[in-house]
Amino acid sequence: MLILHVFMHIKDEYVKKFRIASLENVEKSLEEPEVANFEIIQQKDDSTKFLFMERYYTEEGQLKHRETEHFKKWKEETKDMFAEPYTFIKYKDVN
Repeated sequence: MLILHVFMHIKDEYVKKFRIASLENVEKSLEEPEVANFEIIQQKDDSTKFLFMERYYTEEGQLKHRETEHFKKWKEETKDMFAEPYTFIKYKDVN
């Protein structure tokens, strides 16, 4: 199991559009056979900050996700919305 936490800071004027594009990406991602879970949360005290919590059955599943049309569409739609480059941390299950 591969777990990713992706931290994103979005320009204030793009928050609504980012949410819409990201929710569409989540919906499509959950249809992928290698995706165990895919969630987005928004920071309560700073609405410009988001966390993607992605869970894949295998590392290859995450690589396949990056090749899907919906991910490519999301990446293109959101490329100018970031206030700074996103960062991520990879995790693994311990149980």
